[in-house]
Parts: sequence; structure tokens; C-alpha cells
Amino acid sequence: MKRYNWATLGCGVIANELALAMKKRGMNLYSVANRTRSKADAFAEKYGISKVYDRIEDVFLDKDVDIIYISTPHNTHIGYIMEALNHGKHVLSEKAITLNQAELAMAAESAKRKNLALAEAMTIYHMPLNRRIKSMADAGKFGPLRMIQTNFGSYKEYDMSNRFFNRDLAGGALLDIGIYALSFTRFFMSEKPDRVTSQVRYAETGVDESEGILMTNPAGEMATATISLHAKQAKRGTLIYDKAYIEIYDYPRAEEAVITWTEDGHKETVREGRTSNALLYEILNMEQAVSGAAKAMCLDYTTDVMEIMTGIRSEWGMQYPEEE
Repeated sequence: MKRYNWATLGCGVIANELALAMKKRGMNLYSVANRTRSKADAFAEKYGISKVYDRIEDVFLDKDVDIIYISTPHNTHIGYIMEALNHGKHVLSEKAITLNQAELAMAAESAKRKNLALAEAMTIYHMPLNRRIKSMADAGKFGPLRMIQTNFGSYKEYDMSNRFFNRDLAGGALLDIGIYALSFTRFFMSEKPDRVTSQVRYAETGVDESEGILMTNPAGEMATATISLHAKQAKRGTLIYDKAYIEIYDYPRAEEAVITWTEDGHKETVREGRTSNALLYEILNMEQAVSGAAKAMCLDYTTDVMEIMTGIRSEWGMQYPEEE
């Protein structure tokens, strides 16, 4: 496979993981762009990156950049995505890929028109364990899917200036962690949910702090999700089929699942992949997408999840400043 030049736009926690994943395959990131040049310089020195830009905009103008990984705040994604696509760059954006479905549709149309790969960095779609369980389910090993249950809860202190609760930075539980529960659900459901109801609790800044979501699809499959930024929960996904139920802990980057068989209650443990390689799997699949494997990055699932989240927030009447 061709070697591609990757640039990171942003040099926070995820960018550090990206740089480490590159080193696992014997490569360095090609370049780094950041609003603060001194932070970009320190990042480049830490990871042996040869190119640092004076301005963020210069990454889009660099003819040698093939793929840009965007890991800036949610509400900045669409501007950077469109700029990258307009300059012929493939784009892998940290979740949530955009604020809403209208932004994603605009970006997807541009990527399609220019024959460029556009994707969300959603580890769930790329973990070998999830793909193995899905393959087993699709082969009928577990019988029909009946229900999916997901939990994701973090405990964030009530600092309303923190990005998690900051409306001006597109804060809130749904876009930050609820997206994992919805992506896990969509990955295993046979069809997109077409009926969605929810309850929400707001933080004092007006963003969602916690929510409960109930979904059903035309196949009769049901799903529930409980999400919170101020109540710690296990990251647990449970898939409930006729012949078995499957528990996957830490499902955003899981490497182990426990299958409990309905008939006699015996348990079977399935292991596949490694949690520590989560970003490496994303990198490899993104490069497949750039090479022409259009389905490698699951943009159709990303689109479905964004439609669900946009619909939920519309029912709540919750908008970000960019949407007003």
C-alpha cells in the first residue's frame, strides 16, 4: 500500500495518540498545525515531526499533505473540513465530525464531488472485536437481534468554563460521549432507528448534562442509552439476541466480549485486537478508504448517527451559537 503523508490539525490528547500509533507502524506524522505555534513546535520535537506551520491555514496549502486529522473543538470542524476538501485533502475528523446533519451533508457532498475520503474518527467501527462479533451476528450465529443497551457516564466537576459544559465550544453529553453509545447501537442494528424518544437534564450553561434515549427501527430492534457527564457509569454495551446476549465493556475500544448462551447459560469469551491499537486500526482503514475502499470508514453509519443526534437536539430545542 502507498505511504501517505499525514498531518495533524491540533496537538491535544488525541493528536498524541495519533502520533504514537504512527510510530507503531514505523512512521512519523508528516506535519503539525496548531493555533499556537509554540505548542506545535513542542509536539513536533516530541514525536520527530519534520514540518511545523506558521499558520493553521498553511497545512491546507501544502501539496505534500495527503490526509489531515482534525482534533480541534467540535464547532471548528466544519470550517477546517471544508477548507481541507477544497484543497484536495482527505479528511479524518475527531468525533463529532460536525455539529449537525446539514454540516455533514455539505461536507459529504463536497468529498464525493472531489473523490476524496471523508470520515469520522469513531474507534467503534474499526475495533477488530466489534467487527468479529458483527460478522458472527450477520451469519446468524446468535439469531435475531432484539435489544441493545448502552451506558456511558463520566464524572466531570461542575466547572462551567470547562469545554464539556461550554456552549460556545459545542459542549454537552450527546456530542461528546453520547455519540459513542449511538455509534455502537447503529453498528450492530440491521437498520437505522426511525423512532427516537429522549429525556434530558441540562447543565446551567444550557447544554445537555445527562440524557436517556430510546430507539426502535423498522426491523423491530430496540435500543436504550443512558448518558451523563456528571454520573460515572461503566462503558457497557449489551447486545441481546434470541440465542445469546453479549456484554462488551469499554466498548469504544474493546478487545474482549463475553457471550452468554440462552439455552444453557454457559459463557464464552471472545478476544480480538488490542485496545492500545485503536488509533492504528483507524489509520489503516482510513488509508484503505483513500485507496478506494469507500465503505472502509463507515460514513453511512456516521450519517445515520448525526441525523439521530440532530433530531434529538431539535426536539429539545437545544442549539449552539453557530446554529442560531
